[in-house]
Amino acid sequence: MDDPATAPGARALVVMPTYDEAENLERVAAAVLAAAPDVDLLVVDDDSPDGTGDIADRMAAADPRVTVLHRTARDGLGRAYLAGFAEADRRGYPVVVEMDADGSHPVESLAALLDAVAEHGGPGLAIGSRWVPGGRVVDWAPWRGWLSRAGNTYARLALGIPVRDATAGFRAYRLEAIRAAHLDDVHSRGYCFQIDMALRVLDAGIDVVEVPITFRDRIAGTSKMSGAIVAEAMLRVTGWALARRVGRRRRA
Repeated sequence: MDDPATAPGARALVVMPTYDEAENLERVAAAVLAAAPDVDLLVVDDDSPDGTGDIADRMAAADPRVTVLHRTARDGLGRAYLAGFAEADRRGYPVVVEMDADGSHPVESLAALLDAVAEHGGPGLAIGSRWVPGGRVVDWAPWRGWLSRAGNTYARLALGIPVRDATAGFRAYRLEAIRAAHLDDVHSRGYCFQIDMALRVLDAGIDVVEVPITFRDRIAGTSKMSGAIVAEAMLRVTGWALARRVGRRRRA
């Protein structure tokens, strides 16, 4: 395993999972690489039937900063990120960024996320947050904003964590925070993966900060959100909350 001191010239690896993002990937990737020339990009494609993986391969052939990880298993966002984290660790990047390929995450806020985790001994995780002062959502149907706020409020109160946007998928980790999160026993697949990771980083005694962002709806295509994903998040958060309460009573 490479040591971060011998990491590539880029200061961060942006991990971008894709499934049927052929309409969005090229322009989003180009915007990321233009906004932050000192980052590299790893596209993790889950065997997209619309040819997203082929587009990613063409991008990688044209730009050495881009690499592609092709996965044949379609087993959720969480597994795709875990595969990307493992590759980032293997290659020794000191910082790993999560970012969607649909254009909803503002590339102009990437530098602020990177700066937030730049200092050794500082925060290990910076979350691009919609629900802190200065953050906002545009282009969303009102019910989606309500659902996100309600879910995050439930997670914050049930788990007793200080994070207001724990479901956010635009975030930057220091490599040591990822290593401290004990990824071998992560079983979250959908968007609750984000809550799971924030909880693990906090439980490892590592600071988490939230950076306000403006979140927009995807450029093209359809959302991967479903009732099953929402149900998984609710069940897992409730289970984690109960386990933490039992654990506190046992320690007492």
